[in-house]
Amino acid sequence: MDNDVLAYRVLLEKRKENAPFWEKKVLTVEEAAEYTGIGRTKIRQIIMKGDCPFAVTNGVQVCVIRDKFIDYLDKQFRI
Repeated sequence: MDNDVLAYRVLLEKRKENAPFWEKKVLTVEEAAEYTGIGRTKIRQIIMKGDCPFAVTNGVQVCVIRDKFIDYLDKQFRI
């Protein structure tokens, strides 16, 4: 790859890492737990139930789409 492209890619990665998790569109399970106060284990249980509207996989890592997760939580009577 071109050096300029590589430098820009590194800059984008640093910017993504420095962003606070409440501004991110996609969160890790750990960030989602911190954001909502729900435990990581409980979030993973909800994801593993199947037909989860807010989870996507990024290779090996499971990611949570923040807006869809908040909508899901708003509709739940009990977690």
